[in-house]
Amino acid sequence: MNDIKVLIVDDERLVVDGLKIILETYEDIKVIGTAANGEEALKVCRESKPDVVLMDIRMPKCDGVLGTKLIKKELQNIKILILTTFNDVKYIHEALKYGASGYILKDSDYELIYEGIKACFKGNVVINPEVASKILSENGEYNREQALDEVKLKYDLSDKEISIIREIASGLSNKEISEKLFLSEGTIKNNISIIFSKLNLRDRTQVTIFAFKNNIVT
Repeated sequence: MNDIKVLIVDDERLVVDGLKIILETYEDIKVIGTAANGEEALKVCRESKPDVVLMDIRMPKCDGVLGTKLIKKELQNIKILILTTFNDVKYIHEALKYGASGYILKDSDYELIYEGIKACFKGNVVINPEVASKILSENGEYNREQALDEVKLKYDLSDKEISIIREIASGLSNKEISEKLFLSEGTIKNNISIIFSKLNLRDRTQVTIFAFKNNIVT
């Protein structure tokens, strides 16, 4: 297996140096560069193409949220793992919305950060359970709206397609959906075909399950 190429992004030099020293003790990690903010990170990503960016969320000039947005917009294959503190939960949803693969606490054990990098590299979502619990307890309704936004972004679903998914999950036929949404039956049929394709699903039952699992309907 090739080394996982990592870019460390943090405006605190001591944090960067410490992470670099520790991560380079792992045989399958190669730190290919460092940056002090999101804008610098984008430049390094263009030049060096890291596999994983370890991104601090709070930085001057260009923070981790904007840095994530810039990098993922231009270089979608690069994975971004957010380094956060317990009090930064308000930024986390934004970073996830723009394509971050998850988040981990800055004061986590180095072994946990290492495992997070590996999981992120493999395409898994990395979530710190303590922070997740805090988000849920503080922002229940906000979370649901944000979660729906994340589903729309992840699967490239329009508001119209979300509405159609919601009605399919309610058991309505194409004719009933067309009447309810004031669209032709042919338009509904075409949109459902597109939905099947985007979600890689075969039938209405699978769409219904998807709708409930992703809180499109409750």
